[in-house]
Amino acid sequence: MTEKELREIKRRFRPEKSNIPRIVGCFVNGNREIISKITQPLLSGESAVTEKLLSAMKKVLSGSLGTNLCDIEFSTKQVTDSPEHKLLMRLRDSALSDEAALSEFYTKITESVSIEGNYVILIANDIYDVFSRKNEGEEADSSERFSYIIAAVCPVKTPPEALSFRESDSLFHIASTAALLSPAEVGFMFPAFDDRKTNIYSALLYKRSISEPYSELCEALFGKSAPMPPKAQKETFNSTLAESLGSELSFELIKSVHAQFTEIAEQHKESRSPELLTVTKATVREVLSNCGVDSEKLEKITSSMDESFGVNAPLSPKNIVDLKKFNVSTPEVTVKVPAEHRDLVSTQIIDGVKYIMIRADGGVLVNGIAISDAE
Repeated sequence: MTEKELREIKRRFRPEKSNIPRIVGCFVNGNREIISKITQPLLSGESAVTEKLLSAMKKVLSGSLGTNLCDIEFSTKQVTDSPEHKLLMRLRDSALSDEAALSEFYTKITESVSIEGNYVILIANDIYDVFSRKNEGEEADSSERFSYIIAAVCPVKTPPEALSFRESDSLFHIASTAALLSPAEVGFMFPAFDDRKTNIYSALLYKRSISEPYSELCEALFGKSAPMPPKAQKETFNSTLAESLGSELSFELIKSVHAQFTEIAEQHKESRSPELLTVTKATVREVLSNCGVDSEKLEKITSSMDESFGVNAPLSPKNIVDLKKFNVSTPEVTVKVPAEHRDLVSTQIIDGVKYIMIRADGGVLVNGIAISDAE
């Protein structure tokens, strides 16, 4: 899905736009036991409740594509004959009226998700009449009915006791506390909305924490390995470079790699392409070749990337390189520089000691005080 397609679906989660008749789900206690089922009407329910619940479901479509939101791709074999895909289709095609499918779905989540304390599993079905666009921007007739399910796993927390003041007796009392719905920790949408059409070969996984892989959940719901979290992608990419290049991994080489990836991202932004920017081992190979890395080292790096990420796996540049900052660290000091000013930083060896050099063109403040340029 592209950012534009994602925004189009997110607009569905407004009371005046929504076509969701109800949200169903269950309440799970800290022992992973389902203690109650939920059926919450939306179209005829209390407007404030409807707005809050739609907002909670919309959270599953928040964050950045490639980080919080990850594509889950199904193979043709899975779509044809896998129990995981069949269950998702049963949920969608029954408009969440298949109780056996719902029970199986709840069980899969309770057995594969570890959340401290109580939580709720919420799932909704929406049918969106997708209108094609005329040249002048007006909507034409509906070209597709996009039916999808969206699910959220939300912690439920009890706030601490608080004092409330009653005017009737002019006294303080302990306010009654009820369980509060927290933002979703994990969720998904199925099928994907690609090219403004239904794509049953793909789902969109949401993770509030980009460091949590949710491996068991992905296996249970999708029959797929979990996407590598962005933090792990960066660590894996860094270790690949370090192990493959060894002593050749210089400060200037890292700076050049950072500059080239930043330029790739800027060119993609300027192109206004709706597609998510990704790079493969071929891109990495070209970048490193431009830095003067020899062919033997390039083969080693690309082979290692295939082994770590998957053969020709597409990666988001922002997951392997910090495109906004250029950081230089020692055990005692960290220097953070905006990406566009990376050339202000260099390293130098003086009398056998390595130094980080920072060019101070615009003056220097020490604890907020401007110091003299005089030596």
